[in-house]
Amino acid sequence: MTYSTGDWPSSVAAADVNGDGKPDIIVANSNSNNVGVLLNTGSGTFAVQTTCSTGAGSNPYYVAVGDVNSDSKPDIIVANYGSNNISVLLNYC
Repeated sequence: MTYSTGDWPSSVAAADVNGDGKPDIIVANSNSNNVGVLLNTGSGTFAVQTTCSTGAGSNPYYVAVGDVNSDSKPDIIVANYGSNNISVLLNYC
């Protein structure tokens, strides 16, 4: 299967971002200045990406997932190449 993303996808991560027990796909869309999330449908496919703003971050290049605020929910951490900063998307976007 092939799934559409934003411009210049540069890295991906997999994590259950919506708490349904299924791994979802997170992609850094570097030239689109956003992060895309493709939710797992549970049938071996993924939904069309939902985009999340990186705020003041530009050219998101790497993504990682972890619970950075200790609320037991996954957060998305983004390294923004163009603005030399990181964005933290608490509990998805």
